[in-house]
Amino acid sequence: MRIYSAKVPKLSAAIVTAVTRENDVEVTSPREVQLDVEAVLNQYVKDEQEVAERAKNLMAQRNLPQTEFNRIKKLVADERKIKIGDDAIDYILDQLVEMLMHSANVEEIFAEDYVLRRKMREPLRAEAAQEQELQNEVRAQLRHVQEGTSKWEVEYHRMMDDLKRRKGL
Repeated sequence: MRIYSAKVPKLSAAIVTAVTRENDVEVTSPREVQLDVEAVLNQYVKDEQEVAERAKNLMAQRNLPQTEFNRIKKLVADERKIKIGDDAIDYILDQLVEMLMHSANVEEIFAEDYVLRRKMREPLRAEAAQEQELQNEVRAQLRHVQEGTSKWEVEYHRMMDDLKRRKGL
């Protein structure tokens, strides 16, 4: 799962709404809790970028082909005890539950952890589904280019940026 910085405020608002709508969490200021959630999400974005950068540096040092990027990125993430890809949602949910437990802006938590996780998972899944849809659309347009090559990387990023711009993302 990939979270973009520009979507963090909207995503955090949806997460706060999900846990406060049915009074699972009592908060003094929803805006302050939203800022706490944004801090967790922004930290994940930062960590993910650092992992990707470290993986690129390792690949350059070792002269590895672009096809090895995901494997190296996973190794770097494991080394830093960060979950990426399919495990990212669970990792982020763990961080969010922990934040709710320790936030000075949360008065009382009435729901069990698994209930909070289930409610916060929905906005994250919607975001992941939208990202997957974009990736599938771009990959369909790049069928003629071999994945993992430098040409594929350049075209993928160009087409992804173009598609996001057209869809207003």
